[in-house]
Parts: sequence; C-alpha cells; structure tokens
Amino acid sequence: MKLGQMISMDAGDVLPPELSTILARLRNQAYRMPPKQLDQALQQEWGANWRRRFLHFEASPIAAASIGQVHRATMPDGRTLAVKVQYPGVAKSIDADVDNVATLLRISGLLTEEIELGPLLAAAKRQLAEEADYLREGREMRSYAERLAGDPRYVVPELVDELTTPRVLAMSFIEGRPIEMLADAPQRDRDAAMTALITLVLRELFEFGTMQTDPNFANYRWQPPSGALVLLDFGAARQVPASTAAAYKRLIQAGLRRDRDQIRAVAVETGFIGAAAAFEHRDAINRMIAAVDDASSGAGPFDFADRAFVPMVREEARTILADRNTWHVPDVETLFVQRKVSGTALLAARLRAKVDVRGLAAAATTQ
Repeated sequence: MKLGQMISMDAGDVLPPELSTILARLRNQAYRMPPKQLDQALQQEWGANWRRRFLHFEASPIAAASIGQVHRATMPDGRTLAVKVQYPGVAKSIDADVDNVATLLRISGLLTEEIELGPLLAAAKRQLAEEADYLREGREMRSYAERLAGDPRYVVPELVDELTTPRVLAMSFIEGRPIEMLADAPQRDRDAAMTALITLVLRELFEFGTMQTDPNFANYRWQPPSGALVLLDFGAARQVPASTAAAYKRLIQAGLRRDRDQIRAVAVETGFIGAAAAFEHRDAINRMIAAVDDASSGAGPFDFADRAFVPMVREEARTILADRNTWHVPDVETLFVQRKVSGTALLAARLRAKVDVRGLAAAATTQ
C-alpha cells in the first residue's frame, strides 16, 4: 500500500497518466473493516458502551489508508470529529512484513549483495512502529499546531485527548478539498499553496528540527477561498539530526552560489552521492548538476511545470544505475528527509506551480 502511494506521486515523467490515476486511488482507498470488526476494535479501546459517547458515529469510513481508516463522528455538544481507527494486528505484523519485502528484493536480484539492508530495514520497522502509535502521533499533531499557531496559511486539527488511545486517534474534523483539485485552480492559488508547503519543509529542516516525512498527497487538504492548507497525518513526524540539517544547508548554499564543483564535493562528503559513483561517473554527474543548476537559476520563480531537464537527468542516471558496483545507500536520516523534499517537489510539478525557491532557500539558510 505504501509503495503504491509513493509510486502514484509520479509527476508524469515515468508513468502513463492512466496508471498514475489508478494508483492515486490508493491514497484514499484501501481495505475497510466490516462493521462487526470495527465495533470490536472500538470496544477494545473505549469499552462496550462506546456508542454512548457520541450523538452519531458514521460506520462507513470517509477515508482509508495503509494503517487505519477514518470515521466522522458527532459529539453530544455538537463538535464534529475525525476518528482514525487502526486496523487490528497491524502493529504486530510490521516486522514480518518488512522482512518479507526484504526477502523479495533479494530473491528478485533487484539489489546487489554489496548493499547493506540492515540499517534500512531497522529504520523502516522503527518508523512504521511509530506511525502505529497514535498517542505519539497525537503529541506530534499538537506540537505542529503550536508551532504554526497564528499563521493563517496552515490549519492543524485539534487533538481530543479523552478519546485518543494507542490505536484510536480522535481530532477535530476540518473541511478541505483534496490538494490535487488545485490543479484546476488559478495560477496564483497554486503558487501560494506550494510556496506555503515549501516554506514549511524549510522550517521543518532548519527551524523545527522535526519533519513530517510522509509526503503522501492525501496528507494535505486545501480550503478555498482562504487558500489555507489543512495538514493531516503526523505519524511519520521525526526529529532531524543536526548533522543532517547541516548537510542540507551546505548543499543549498553551494547551489545558491552556483558553485557546481562544491555541489558535487558536498554531495559526496555528506553521502548524497557515493564516492565510487562520483569517481567512475564524474562527467555524467557533472552534466546532471549542470542541468539542474541551469533549470533552477533562471530569472523569476522556478516553474515546476517546466520538466525539460528531467529526461536528460534521467538518462544520465540510468547509465550510473547500470553500474551496480558503484551503488550507494545514503544515510537513513537523509533518506527520510529526501523523501519529503522529493515528494513536495513532485506535488509542485503536479500542480504546475511557480515558486521563488531560491529566495525561500536563501532566507531559510541565512537565519
């Protein structure tokens, strides 16, 4: 499910549009518990008379994903809640599921024996276990609400403590449209939304020291006419080590100076690029850096809809990837951050947004 969600975020560079559309359904549709199973799950968390807590509880979920499903409920005082209920047994199956994926990767021959999967598997298990802890997610959601309080560009649901347990997360229900609907909105609305999201990523990296690392598009909603963004799902929020943030800062600052040699040197030193690949494929890497630099250094905002550089970069990358002897796995913490950075860029491409990325990056790295 999570793999399908990530694949569906393709910006049109790899997948045909029909396949992207089919996979996109995974962001809001998945397995749904039968009513009897749902009742059993809620009895376990809230007791046999749990329905008395509500004026109304909708048995049919309004959203379903890889770990749980979300229901709308109305409290006796009139408050409308969104209640996320975890699928029974999910937390206990994480280790076995991750190990099975690793086995398939090995058997398929997709990965070389030289690649050490141990740290990646351990990190994946730890991250998924944290996502399955709804008490933890509730604390992260509240922390984000406090950090973003007073900024009208963002809306974070309010946690309902008395109904939240390790396997049930209760929060205020916030109206909003799927963020992909912005694709048909005026350019200024698309630009404003992506400026807000990119600003948030930079603040997470360089100010908060914490990042919500799951860029699944379903984690965002858009509220017209205010243009505010509703932020959902904080299970993948994790601390960003100071060393990881420092590496990104150095890389961004080299990019802002357009110092291509320094970009390559920092990318190797910090593990973004493997030393063997940088040595064996120096010319190809230089061409990739130059292409991205040229595309991102023009006058005015960066146009995410202009994908002219992507085919060339992809072709150069294909040559490097064919050399399995130089494969390299970046630091695990870098991978989590890069997942969010790349996913945000893919959303900007999907929305054809124009954003002053260089200006935002310069402000974020000079504070």
